[in-house]
This record gives sequence, structure tokens and C-alpha cells, in this order.
Amino acid sequence: MLRHTSRTTATVVATATAVALGLTLTAASAVPAAAATQSTSIQPSRADLRTDPNGRYTAEEIRRFLVSFYGKHGPSAWQREHQVSAELKKKAAETPDYDLLLCAQNTPRNITVGKVTTAQSARVGWATITTYWSGNRKQNFTAYVDLDATRPIELLDVSCSV
Repeated sequence: MLRHTSRTTATVVATATAVALGLTLTAASAVPAAAATQSTSIQPSRADLRTDPNGRYTAEEIRRFLVSFYGKHGPSAWQREHQVSAELKKKAAETPDYDLLLCAQNTPRNITVGKVTTAQSARVGWATITTYWSGNRKQNFTAYVDLDATRPIELLDVSCSV
């Protein structure tokens, strides 16, 4: 009977081990699938990323902002009110006969935005803005944007002497 008990015990142990291994393998193979599903739903896609890892606007975001802000003929009244820093609004108010945001007195025929550069230590990004006028005349100035992505993006300053 000892042999029979040993065989039965061995069979039971082997069966239990096989079942346990099967459950472990099943559970282990389910974990990566669940983890993959979970990580996919948690991690945003590249298109959803808004800022760099340090909470600053990227050069691409600044370029999109400037292209949208300046458009083809200059910023709208709403953009001038809501997307310009308080300091720049004050400076612009001091020049009523001159459009400081366009560095001009009139409305240009077209506007283009050049390559954006960011200085992370200064927390500012900038690009050369080119305005096109009648008679194939063009003029350049520099537009500056704050990199701090904890606040809405806005035009920080302009430098008309480029």
C-alpha cells in the first residue's frame, strides 16, 4: 500500500504542479496583455504631447502659435487682447500711430514665420517674422514667446530692429 500511496501522491503532486504551472503560465501571459493594454491607454500618443518633458513649449509649438497669430495680414483684435503679454500691450499702447506687433504703420500683403529658436535657460523662444509689402519690399523683425507651458502661450515681445 505504501507503493500505491506513493504513486497516488506522486500523481496528485504532478497533476497539482501541472495545473499550478498552467495557471501560472495563463496568468503570466495575461499580465503582459493587460499591462500592454493599460500602458497604451495611459501613455499619450506623440500627437497628444503638448510640451517638452520640462514643461516648456517646444519650437514646433511656438512656430504653430506664431503662424496662427500673425496669419497672412497680422493678428486679430482678439489675438491682440488675449495672446499678448501685459508688458507688450503697454508698449504697443504708447505707439498709437505705429503697429508695434507688426513693426509697421500699415497692413502687410503677406507674412511668413522663419525658423524658431529656443533658449531654455532664458525661458524664451523667438523667430524672424517677415512682412511683405507692395513693390516687392519686405521687412524683418523678431517675435519672442515665453516658453513657460504652465501658462497659455502668448507673444512676449517684438524687436523691430533686425
